[in-house]
Amino acid sequence: MLNRVILIGRLTRDIELRYTPNGTAVARFTIAVDRSFTNRQGERETDFIDIVVWQKLAETCANYIGKGRLVAVDGRLQIRSYDDSQGVRRKAAEIVADTVRFLDRAKEGAGDGTSPHDAGTSGGSPGFGSEIDFKDDDIPF
Repeated sequence: MLNRVILIGRLTRDIELRYTPNGTAVARFTIAVDRSFTNRQGERETDFIDIVVWQKLAETCANYIGKGRLVAVDGRLQIRSYDDSQGVRRKAAEIVADTVRFLDRAKEGAGDGTSPHDAGTSGGSPGFGSEIDFKDDDIPF
């Protein structure tokens, strides 16, 4: 069996970072991904895809990327069920990311340099083309 998804798109809003009761970081964001074809009016349509990241990757994403940034996401499709406020059973599709690659830099002059979203463009911090992967067991030493 294979469940692998690779997407490239722009964040539609800043990342929402939370922590589970046991202290595990989890972040959620949505990316806009243009379709590769045009509709009858000659316009390109866009899909808005929910992304979930966990642990260190969640904290890194929340600290270094924000609305409008271009990212590549590699992960798996997850379909989960839940009951809404009226008790109706609903389903949600989302990508659980294993890897998030930052594909652009924060815009120059987008802040005073103190914003966490600007941190990826200066010394030693993840930035343009950086790949962040939270799997510690992949380290060869």
